[in-house]
Order: sequence, then structure tokens, then C-alpha cells
Amino acid sequence: MSKSKGEFLTVSLLQEKGYDPLAYRFFCLQSHYRKSLVFTWENLDNAVGAYNKLLAKIAALDPEDGELDETVRAEYREKFKAAMDNDLNTSMGVTFIYDALKAKTNGKTKLAIIGDADSVLSLGLIEKSAALRRRNAAVQPAKAEFTVIPEDGEEDEGIKARLIARMEAKKAKNFGEADAIREALKSEGVEITDIPGGVKWKRV
Repeated sequence: MSKSKGEFLTVSLLQEKGYDPLAYRFFCLQSHYRKSLVFTWENLDNAVGAYNKLLAKIAALDPEDGELDETVRAEYREKFKAAMDNDLNTSMGVTFIYDALKAKTNGKTKLAIIGDADSVLSLGLIEKSAALRRRNAAVQPAKAEFTVIPEDGEEDEGIKARLIARMEAKKAKNFGEADAIREALKSEGVEITDIPGGVKWKRV
């Protein structure tokens, strides 16, 4: 990008376009700092989708599931440290988060492992997933009466939760928040269509 051509990328520009700066950080961390990072809006949109799916997976973990297993936590802490000691390999650090989700342990321990890693990666994974978990719990009663249909047939719990939150905002006559959710989804390449009793969505 060229500053002289008015294409200089700033956090303010990302926010103006509806992007979460932490999703941009996620995009950057997926590449090693010694390698060139190819920026396109399409690549950023793909990273946003991956980031939101990751948040949805973490939000699905139950903080009250089991007792904290410090032995497993320490084992994974060493694995993450090895990734960082490998020339600050942040791409391996991001992959580590997905590995932690597959760990053969309980939800409480998985969240502790992810929290340890995110204290270095600073992607807001614990805070944002907790907020998403609370939103999901708050709109749970609405799910039975509100239909969310993915036109391509692929469910996405993160998108579904935001569409239900948009519906709740509209019911509360908070149209500014409802519009903000629509625009945020649009910036991620998600097109929504209101239908009786629900909404349809698809990636464009």
C-alpha cells in the first residue's frame, strides 16, 4: 500500500470500514515476521471469518466444565513456549490455539491453556469469547422462535449469534445497533435477507 496514493493502512481506517483491529492482528500473526505479508481486503476478510469462527469455538467451551488440570496446562505451556522460542513463530502460536481446542481435557483447562497463550498473542480471545458466550445465553430463548438459515447450508454459530442479537436489537427498537451488526457482517462478506420469522444469510 502506498501512502502517497491514499492507500496507507491505519487502525482508524480499519475501524471506519467496520473491521475489528484484533482481527487484523490475527491476520498478521498468521505469517512469520521474516516473511512478506500479502495484504488484500479479501485476505483480511478471510482472516476475519477465521477469527470469528475461532471465537465461536472458544465460546462453546464451558468454564465450569471440570477442575483445572495444572499438569496438562503446564504441558501445553511448554509447547507454546517452544513455538515462541522458534524465532518468535507466531503462526505456530496461532496453530497452537486450535490444538488446544482439541486437547483431551476439560473445558476449564482448555480455557486456561488458551488464556496463557493469549497473554502473549493478545488477540482478546478469552474476553471476546466470554462476551459471545453471554450473548448466546441471553438470546437462547429467542432461538426457538427465530430461524437463521445459511443459504449455503454451512452453519456458523458466530454469525448466528450476531443475527439473533440483531433481531433482539430490532425488537428493542435499537435500530442503530441492528444496523451496525448488519454493516459489520457486510464488511465480512456476509449478505443477509430478512424473511418472515427469521433471516437468511450467505457469503458473497
